[in-house]
Amino acid sequence: MKTDEQLVDAAQQGSEAAFSELVLRYREKLFRFLLTRCTSHADAEDAIQDTFVNAYRYLDSFNPRWRFSTWIYRIAIRNAMRQPVGVQQADGSHVDAFADEGSGPLDQCIVRNDRENLWLTAKQVLAPDAFTAMWLHYVEDMPVKEVSRALNRSLSWTKVTMLRGRKRLTQDLNREKTGSATKAGSRSYG
Repeated sequence: MKTDEQLVDAAQQGSEAAFSELVLRYREKLFRFLLTRCTSHADAEDAIQDTFVNAYRYLDSFNPRWRFSTWIYRIAIRNAMRQPVGVQQADGSHVDAFADEGSGPLDQCIVRNDRENLWLTAKQVLAPDAFTAMWLHYVEDMPVKEVSRALNRSLSWTKVTMLRGRKRLTQDLNREKTGSATKAGSRSYG
């Protein structure tokens, strides 16, 4: 299996197959990420299409000292910001992305529900950049240094924001368990 760097190099040389392989590698992850940033399934589909079109168009400007994943997520973030702003519909269309495939149906349901509630709460109480930083790190397994590059923020800002975000989520989830949930719509710095 070729590395991202090898595929990018081949795509820059004109290989459509190499770029197609990059699309296949990142399509599902980016789509799941964009569902958290866009107001609807259709908006996320539009944003992912724009992301890959822009990536292909500007592939020659890719700097190999950065990871390809950081570069493509940065493009996706910019495209998501161009989509209409609003509250995401709670139709459950993105919940399946969180299921653990190796466990039974009851375990999958419990895991799905817990993770859905965690990320829905995070989206409600955290500032958009804080939510994005935490999503990229914890869901997409992106190193903190790469998260800071994707968000175009300093490493210190990213670490502090994620620490504050974890504390805020812990407080909010503990309040929900005790029955005194935070007001919907109030956002925290991180």
